[in-house]
Amino acid sequence: MQIIKLNATDSTNLYLKELMKSQSLEDYTVIAADEQKSGRGQMGTIWESEPFKNLTFSILKKMDPFKVTEPFVLNICVSLAIHEVLNKLQIPDLSVKWPNDILSGNSKISGILIENMLSGNRILASVIGIGLNVNQVTFDNLPNVSSLKLLTGKSFNLDNLLKEFQKELKQTFLALHEEGALEMQRSYEKVLFRKDKPSTFMDTQGNKFMGFVRGVSNDGRLIVSLEDNSRKEFDMKAISLLY
Repeated sequence: MQIIKLNATDSTNLYLKELMKSQSLEDYTVIAADEQKSGRGQMGTIWESEPFKNLTFSILKKMDPFKVTEPFVLNICVSLAIHEVLNKLQIPDLSVKWPNDILSGNSKISGILIENMLSGNRILASVIGIGLNVNQVTFDNLPNVSSLKLLTGKSFNLDNLLKEFQKELKQTFLALHEEGALEMQRSYEKVLFRKDKPSTFMDTQGNKFMGFVRGVSNDGRLIVSLEDNSRKEFDMKAISLLY
């Protein structure tokens, strides 16, 4: 499994996609950058990262020999892989905030951006972008953000961590192939942030409402029990989970 390291790039996802146009790459090829100048998160957000302190990388995942009928299972696999690596490092109070932010307590430590290469309704390959706050200790004007060093008081070797993520992601996709999407979905729901706890949500109009996170649908919608005991499924663009 190849790892290509860059001093700096605008986006590791973009670099990997451009590289795929010019050469054939191995499955699980990694592009990692010491400095990512224009990192992106979900729905157009910016991923800010201090150079040489954190992990900003992208992994190529080819979808053969199995087909992914529900794309959200990719988010599930990547989230579980990151959660597992961090759990082995004994990072406290880990959870996955729907759809794929990794939290310690209420603080975000990792984010994911997945971009799929399609042929009709079939995914040929995915470019999986991951940002992880590792050794950075100051985050200007960013609320509820932390890093592995702030959480543990220890510094981490970035190269070793990167190899662990590459290895764990491969193991997680093997588990998907062997156990199926439903079992992976169940594992994901077990580590969902605020599952079965009274929570506050906000819709696109700025209206707040109460509910309980119950799980996710096959297509990745958040299942919420409302105050009238009804259940509703929400798309990731429709609501945000506040606390």
